[in-house]
Amino acid sequence: MPKDANGGRIADMWDGATASGMSEPELLLYRSNLLGSDKRVTNYGGGNTSAKVTETDSLTGEPVEVLWVKGSGGDIGSIQLDGFATLYMSKLAALKDLYRGVAFEDEMVGYLPHCTFNLNTRAASIDTPLHAYVPHTHVDHVHPDAVIAIAAAENSEALTKEIYGDEIGWLPWKRPGYELGLWLEAFCRENPEAKGVVLESHGLFTWADDARDCYELTLRIVNRAIEWFEGRTADVPAFGGEVKAALPEDERRRIAAALMPAIRGMISGESHKVGHFDDRDAVLEFVGGRDMERLAALGTSCPDHFLRTKIRPLVVGFDPANPDVEATLDGLRGMVEAYRDDYAAYYERCRHDDSPAMRDPNAVVYLVPGVGMITFARDKATARISGEFYVNAINVMRNADAVSTYRGLPEQEAFDIEYWLLEEAKLQRMPAPKSLAGRVAIVTGGAGGIGAATAEKYLAEGACVVLADIDAGALAATEANLAGRYSRDVVRSVEMNVTSEDAVADAYAAMAVEFGGVDIVVSNAGIASSAKVEDTTLELWDRNMSILSTGYFLVSREAFRMLKRQGIGGAIVFVASKNGLAASPGASAYCTAKASEIHLARCLALEGAAEGIRVNVVNPDAVLRGSRIWQGEWLDQRASTYGTDKEGLEEMYRERSLLKRSVLPEDIAAACYFFASDQSAKSTGNIVNVDAGNVQAFTR
Repeated sequence: MPKDANGGRIADMWDGATASGMSEPELLLYRSNLLGSDKRVTNYGGGNTSAKVTETDSLTGEPVEVLWVKGSGGDIGSIQLDGFATLYMSKLAALKDLYRGVAFEDEMVGYLPHCTFNLNTRAASIDTPLHAYVPHTHVDHVHPDAVIAIAAAENSEALTKEIYGDEIGWLPWKRPGYELGLWLEAFCRENPEAKGVVLESHGLFTWADDARDCYELTLRIVNRAIEWFEGRTADVPAFGGEVKAALPEDERRRIAAALMPAIRGMISGESHKVGHFDDRDAVLEFVGGRDMERLAALGTSCPDHFLRTKIRPLVVGFDPANPDVEATLDGLRGMVEAYRDDYAAYYERCRHDDSPAMRDPNAVVYLVPGVGMITFARDKATARISGEFYVNAINVMRNADAVSTYRGLPEQEAFDIEYWLLEEAKLQRMPAPKSLAGRVAIVTGGAGGIGAATAEKYLAEGACVVLADIDAGALAATEANLAGRYSRDVVRSVEMNVTSEDAVADAYAAMAVEFGGVDIVVSNAGIASSAKVEDTTLELWDRNMSILSTGYFLVSREAFRMLKRQGIGGAIVFVASKNGLAASPGASAYCTAKASEIHLARCLALEGAAEGIRVNVVNPDAVLRGSRIWQGEWLDQRASTYGTDKEGLEEMYRERSLLKRSVLPEDIAAACYFFASDQSAKSTGNIVNVDAGNVQAFTR
C-alpha cells in the first residue's frame, strides 16, 4: 500500500487547555475545525457538524433550544462561528406536521428559513433535518475514506456489523434530505445504545452529549476502520496488481505539460478551464492497476465525491511502456468527443421532464496510465479540490474492492443528485464570474513594479498568474505577498532568464502543469541603460538587444506554440516604452531595442490574427515608483542627462507631460488589463501610450 493511502491513525488533537472555558458554540467550532483539518476524516466542503444549545430568546427572554449546524456550502475545516446556521428546535419539530412525503421532501427546504433563530442570515443546508432529529446534543457527519469503503462495498451491511458490532448501525442508501432525517430519528429511537450509523454509499454519523466525547468517538470509529482494512488488505494487490508502471517524475511532468494544453483547448469552448496535475503515490498506483478501467467506469459512491468529479473520469489511451505522446495527442480529440457523446446519452437516459438543461458534457477527471491524474474546472481551487475528491474515491475503491466488490452509485441516483433541482438553484445563485475567470497569465519581470501591479490586476479580475523573473529574492517576496492576498491556488512563480531558450521553454512547461496552459502573456522583463553613442560599448548594445528584443521574441515564440496547441485564442501584451516611438538623447541602445519590440508586436499581430491571438503594446514613460529599472546607475544617468537630481527627476517628468501627471505602475497595469480582457476583443496590432501625454510619442 502506498504511503499516502491511509497515512496511519487519525491523531487526537483536542487540547483541553484550549477548550477550557469555551461556550457550546465555540466548542462546536473547535471540534469542527479539528475534524476538517484532516482530509481522511472529511473532504473539503463535505460533512457537517452540529450542537443543540440552550439560548435566550430575543423577544421573550425565555430559554430555548437552538440547533447550531454548518450552513449551506461551508467547510468544517475552515468554518468560523458565522458559518453556522441557527434554528429553533421547536420550529424544526413542527415541520413534521407539514411534511407530505418523499415526493414532496424538497419543499421542506423552503421552510427552513422560517425556523431561523436570532435573524441569522446563514442559509441552512439540506442536511439540517439529519442533525435536528437525532436525539443527542452533538452530531458529527463526516466522509472518511475508510468508512466510505465500508459503505461502498457490496456487502456493506455485513461489513459494518463485523467491524462495529452493535455500536454503529447501518442504513441503506437514501439521498440526503428530509426523509433521511426521519430515518435517522427512527434508528436512534429503535437503537438507543448505538453511537452512530454508516449510511450506505455515503458516510458516517456519530453522536454524543458532550462535544469532546463526540469528537473522540468520531476519531475512534474512523481509526477502527483504518486498522481493520490494514489487517485485511496487507497482502492483497491493490487494484488487481500493477500492469502499467509509473514513469520517472520528470517524464511524467513532461507528458502532462504536453497533454494539458491540448485537453484544455478542447474543453474550453463554453468557458475557459484551469487545470491541476496530481501524481501522488495513490494516483499512480490506481492508474497503473489492472482493475483501474473497470473501477473508473463505475464512478464514485459518496455524493460529495460524485458532485465534484462527474459521473466517471476519462481514461486517456496512453501506454507508459511505449510513451508515444504525439500519437496520444492525435487521438485526444476522439477521446474527448466520445466522452461528450457518452455523457449526452447518460443525460438522455436519466433526465426527467423538469430536469435542468444538460450542463458541460466534458470530463472533470482525466486518468493517464503511468503519468497521473489531470483535473479541469472553472478555477484552480475547484480543479484542485476535484482532484482531492477523486483521490478520496481512489482510497475508497482500493479498500472496498480488496475485501468485497466496490459499487458506485446507481446511474439514476447519480443523475438525480447531479441534476437535483435544489443543486441547480444553488448554482443559479452563484455570483457571475469575474472578467478573467478561467484565464491563465504569465508576466515576465513579474517581481518589478509594473509586473507586480499587472499581476495583481489580473488576480483581482479572477485570473491565475505565473510570475517570471530573474531575481529570485524579489520573485519570492512578490509571490508571497500576492499569494497571501489572493490565495496560493492562483499564484505561481518561476525563475526565468528571458534570453535563454531552455529557461523560457521550461517556464511554459511548468505553467502548463500548474494551470493547464496560458491565455495572457505580458512581456515586461527589462533593463535600462543610458550612454552617449560614442560611450556605448558593444556589450551594452548586445545586452539591451538580448533582453528587450531577443527576450521578447523567445517569450512570444513559446507563447504562440502553446496558444496554437490550445486553439482558443489568447492575448499577448508587450510593455515597451515611449522611447520606442520617440527618440531620447543618450539612450540609443535602449530606444532601438524598444523600437524593435514594437515592430515585433506588429509582425506577431499579423501572424496571430487567424488563430485569434491578439498582440498589442503598452508604452509607459517615466514610471519611477516601484520600478526596478530606476535602481542604480540609470537613475543617476537620466538625472545627469536632464540636469537635475534624483528628487527633481519625477517632478521634471511630470511637468514635461501634457497632462502634468505622474505615471504609476497601476496605470500601466490598467492598460495591460484592457488588452488582456474581452473589452479589447477587436483590437490587435495597437499601441496605447500611458505617458501622461507626449507629443513626440503620438502614433499618428
